[in-house]
Amino acid sequence: MNTENIIVLRLPEVKQKTGLSRSSIYAKSNPKSKLYDETFPKPIKLGVNTSGWIEREINDWIYQRIQLSRQPQTTQKEPS
Repeated sequence: MNTENIIVLRLPEVKQKTGLSRSSIYAKSNPKSKLYDETFPKPIKLGVNTSGWIEREINDWIYQRIQLSRQPQTTQKEPS
């Protein structure tokens, strides 16, 4: 892995970029949560009580969310 241009975001920056709350971010990362999202970037441990997220992974996740929201919605026809 090329580590030259890796930027690590702390929680306030992830909240700002995603528009999610602290609890939503951690819930999306927790497999035991009903809000768990396996596509959401996993935090990395930076220290005993410190975590961060890779900026590129956060940006990729946001881009995926944009792509999903732009797909045509399939509507169900009512029975005749």
